[in-house]
Amino acid sequence: MHTAEIQQAITFIEANLTESLSLASVANTVGLSKFYFHRLFKKEVGIPLYTYIKERRLTLASKLLTQSQISILEIALVAQFDSQEAFSRAFKQKYHLPPKLYRKTLTNLISQEEKTMTTKTEISGWLFSGSGSEKYQLELDQQTFHSGTQAALLKSTDEALEQPDFATILQQFTPEDYLGKRVKFSAFIKADEVVGWAGLWMRMDGGFTDTILKFDNMQNRPIQGTRDWNYYFTVLDVPAETTIINIGILLQGAGKIWVDSANFEVVDHTVPTTDWKEEEIYQAGPINLDFEKN
Repeated sequence: MHTAEIQQAITFIEANLTESLSLASVANTVGLSKFYFHRLFKKEVGIPLYTYIKERRLTLASKLLTQSQISILEIALVAQFDSQEAFSRAFKQKYHLPPKLYRKTLTNLISQEEKTMTTKTEISGWLFSGSGSEKYQLELDQQTFHSGTQAALLKSTDEALEQPDFATILQQFTPEDYLGKRVKFSAFIKADEVVGWAGLWMRMDGGFTDTILKFDNMQNRPIQGTRDWNYYFTVLDVPAETTIINIGILLQGAGKIWVDSANFEVVDHTVPTTDWKEEEIYQAGPINLDFEKN
């Protein structure tokens, strides 16, 4: 698994969206051949590299259309399109409106919503929970997003946070379509001044007592500090005795995280799982029983 290389490549892309990017330049950044990296990126992220770059540039363009007065031609050039016509075609294909009409429609819509903006405590399909969740806010952010027109924003609002305080948005669903299979829950996440840690989590529960069968919350590879958009995932097997599948995103401690473009899919069993394993935490046997080693 080349998680580090994929995340390093996306970091490079995010920092150079308005510059010329090629398969070779991105692959060189992570020290892989362009042919191998092209296959790897599509396998891990689910779309080809050029499609990802194009989508991110169109998202940037959508923000510039509603958050600036830059001309459409200038936006097309900033987004690395050869012409305004080519940009308009691609933009309309993604957002179903030409850039000029999108600017007029969405700018008016956003300005009206901002006048009556309230904190979201519910997002369709998602539950909001956690220990100390009253110290956090959940919103739909139309100013910062990875794709489309909005992202979920989870942020702390209380300075008096204690060590166990966290908030999460989650979904629970039945496992019938996934029993015996390996599944991957992924999303793009952006972080701002996360003092504790953040991450995706997934859990397989079984039986009437909600026994935890499989679990991963990225605590061994946490999202901390300030990070631009990047790709994160967790992979687990779904045991035959699973009765509930849980997926979510959590924020422990102070900070902000934006979550967008989440995905849940069945993957091949050659994809390594990310759940913690006893052999990775516990040693194979007792050591230093005579206390002679420092």
